[in-house]
Amino acid sequence: MGYNYDDSWSGEGVENKEHEEETLSESGGEWRVTDLLAIKILGGRLTNEQVAFLVQKISDGSMDDCQLGAFLTATKVHGMDREEIVALTCCMRDSGRVLCWPAEWRTVDKHSTGGVGDKVSLPLAPALAALGLHVPMISGRGLGHTGGTLDKLESIPGYQVTLTEEKMREVLQGARCCIVGQTDAIAPADRRMYAARDITSTVSSIPLIACVYLYLLSPVHKKAAGSMKSLVLDIKFGNSAFMKTEEEARTLARALVEVSSGLGINTTALTTEMNNPIGKSIGNSLEVIEAMECLHGKGPADLHELVVHLGGELVVAGGLAESLPEGRRAIERVLHDGSALASFRELIKMQGVSSEVAEALCSDEPNYSMLPRASFVTPIHATTTGVVTSLDALMLAQVCQRLGAGRQRADDPINLAVGVKLHKSVGDRVVAGTAWADIHHDSPLCKTVLTTTENALVIDEEGEEFPMPSRIRDRFC
Repeated sequence: MGYNYDDSWSGEGVENKEHEEETLSESGGEWRVTDLLAIKILGGRLTNEQVAFLVQKISDGSMDDCQLGAFLTATKVHGMDREEIVALTCCMRDSGRVLCWPAEWRTVDKHSTGGVGDKVSLPLAPALAALGLHVPMISGRGLGHTGGTLDKLESIPGYQVTLTEEKMREVLQGARCCIVGQTDAIAPADRRMYAARDITSTVSSIPLIACVYLYLLSPVHKKAAGSMKSLVLDIKFGNSAFMKTEEEARTLARALVEVSSGLGINTTALTTEMNNPIGKSIGNSLEVIEAMECLHGKGPADLHELVVHLGGELVVAGGLAESLPEGRRAIERVLHDGSALASFRELIKMQGVSSEVAEALCSDEPNYSMLPRASFVTPIHATTTGVVTSLDALMLAQVCQRLGAGRQRADDPINLAVGVKLHKSVGDRVVAGTAWADIHHDSPLCKTVLTTTENALVIDEEGEEFPMPSRIRDRFC
């Protein structure tokens, strides 16, 4: 049986039907793509060999876009069982160059299902590296309202997101962490599937999410068999997340942890709230500045919380602490004593940033003037006095997309300078007539942008100030 949100991972609640897995030949002949699509469309189960065949056809382009869309849609509707997801993950991984690292490295990684203002990777990777772990992060660009991790990092002049495997190894040896994009040699099947999922409304398919987040992290080579391989997942839920409800996030977290066990990955998943933006900055260069503040031991409390808790999981998994509180304290220590900042400086220098720019960003009194800046900053004023109960992340993300901070297609240009800077967080008091946000923009603001921004703020006029609730809800391992 496949999996939906009730008892499976399909995301649509449609149970698989019994279906005979017919092939053109039982004696080694090739299947036809259409025959295998028919199996999945009718709710049947694909064998490991059939999954491998389809992934090969996706990789070499002989499966056309219509057929790929049909496969993704059938997978979302009918789901996949655990064995199918493991097979799909491994076949995607093996469709290209497989990376492997020295067995003595304590290799860890973190992935997030994405969120508004999510710049956690930028301070987390160097914090882990400062503690002696190796963090080879392969990240993506944003498809949607705002940019992804790579777009944010490209706000830093000179930063190179495309590295050869040899250069990745050099950066990992020197800085112990790297944050790079997927090269043409790594998992070509995923590049087609990633783009197609966005335009076929299959982004929320749990089997497809599972294989995307796990295929680069599975055991990669016999030489790396002794290498510690650990992963922490940040599964977000809320109005601006793929998983809209907390229960959906739990389902995905359980699925990812279970499937990863079939790949030999030591995995923990945290479910985290994503109704309000993470931190106070949304937009590429604005988020880099906020990430730098975190590396200086400052910045918003919710960003700090996510970095510390996700990092603490990996410190324990990497064998550097015996308990989660000890692991979290280790992350807090390197964020405050300058060690994580020094690792970030080394990281960006080894990935193409000049020494002058790196030193300016990472000095005791950082200078951010070299980062992209918008031409105009327009303040948004509160119309009433009260306590902030919500800052609608989806609305603010839609504003950023209209400004040009995100993209709708993979090849769309992106504006690295624009975005929204918040002055208030949930629980803060705001006074009528004072600015609670600034819009950073390069062209005149239309009425829709202004109205959407204003409507994102929800105020309780009778409320009392309160501390922002923790974003972390559950832990699965």
